[in-house]
Formats: sequence, C-alpha cells, structure tokens
Amino acid sequence: MCGRYATSKASGDLSREFDVDPTHAVADLEADYNVAPTKQVPVVLSRPPRGEQQASPQRQLRLLKWGLVPSWAKDPAIGNKMINARMETIADKPSFRKAFATRRALVPADGYYEWYATDQVGPRGKPVKQPFFIRPKDGGVLAMAGLYELWREKVADDWLWTFTVITTSAEDTLGHIHDRMPVLVEPEHYDEWLDPRISDPEQLLGLLVPAAPGKLDAYPVSTAVNNVKNGGSELVQPIELQA
Repeated sequence: MCGRYATSKASGDLSREFDVDPTHAVADLEADYNVAPTKQVPVVLSRPPRGEQQASPQRQLRLLKWGLVPSWAKDPAIGNKMINARMETIADKPSFRKAFATRRALVPADGYYEWYATDQVGPRGKPVKQPFFIRPKDGGVLAMAGLYELWREKVADDWLWTFTVITTSAEDTLGHIHDRMPVLVEPEHYDEWLDPRISDPEQLLGLLVPAAPGKLDAYPVSTAVNNVKNGGSELVQPIELQA
C-alpha cells in the first residue's frame, strides 16, 4: 500500500512539471515530508471549464483530501478506508469504477514511505518496523496514478474533493520491503491518463506500470516519520541501521 509520502515542490515547479497553466493552479503550497491520509495535498487533473462540459478539458493543479469518498457515500468518513485502490480491481469495483472511467489524476510526490518488519521484537511482542523512503534515483518527481471524486455535502451544499492512490505489486528490488507500491504514470502518457473523454478500460490499464527495476532508490529513515505531527525535511534523510 501507499500510506505516507512526501511532497515539497512549489506550485510553480509542479505547474511546469505537469504543464499546468498557472491560472489553473493553486497559488501556494507548503512542503510536507509526511503526507498522511485526510490531508489536503496537490493533485493534477483535467476537467472542462465550469459550465462548459463540451469544451476541451483544462489541466489543473488543485488541493484535494486524501481518502476517496464515492459520490454515493452517505458518510464521508468512508474515505479513511479508501486511501488506496488496487489496480487489479479499479475497473470493476463499485467504489472506484466511475472515477476510473472519467476522473483520473496524477499525484505528485518526491517519494513515498514503506515499513519493513525486522527481526527485532518490540515491547508488545510485535516485530519492530523500520521505515524506508523510496524515491527516484534521479531526484525527479513521481507521478503516482490516482482517481478523484466529488461528494456533495447536502446540509452545507458544498463539494468535497477527494482522491485515492492506485497501487500494484512491487517490482522485485522493492518487494522485500513491501509487496505493494504506487502505480506510476510516465510523462508520455499524462495526456491519455488525464483525459476524461477516454474511458476504454484496456487502453487505460495499459498506461499503468510499476517503476522500471533500478529506477527507484530505497533507504532507511528515522522512525520519527511514524508520528504524523513530524513533517520536516529531516524525515527523508538516510540513516545507518544498527547491526
């Protein structure tokens, strides 16, 4: 799964990276090296201009809440259980099927965290888990595949925008840390993936691939990342593991 990640790029940097017109981008972004579910974070998506459903979609950079709430949900708290969507079932599962057809997104990240169960045993008799940070070796931005939804709050008559990160089986060099990883979208496929006018499941699933072996670097980091109150850049600094 993907339950924590880091995003530190400014709005202008992400707009250039994902070819978003600055007029369609959120103005200010704060770096967060410990993004957790329910937080508001930058997401790239494409939608027609408001009130012009037949017009060409515009690429946008918005702040969305992590944890997808389906449009039919009675309680938005369901989003706490929908931070990830398995690639193997997104085309058919009711919670994600409609979003997969027309509401796809890119979730920018510096990298993401996974926890590896060590041989050490903690005070409660459970294995001690060591966090690892996984990022591109070239220092670039990860474009994690995502889905987004709009949920209407009837009492306040307001719209809640939420998203989920799509996951797949981890490639071999990362599988020893965790068996799942975020699905990535390569730059040459951004247009197809984001275009809401494309809805063919086979075409869309063909755009989703794990990272190529050797593209990502994984290294141990401080257990300070376990606490969501910590969000500084020190969380992604590598540490040496004790023998």
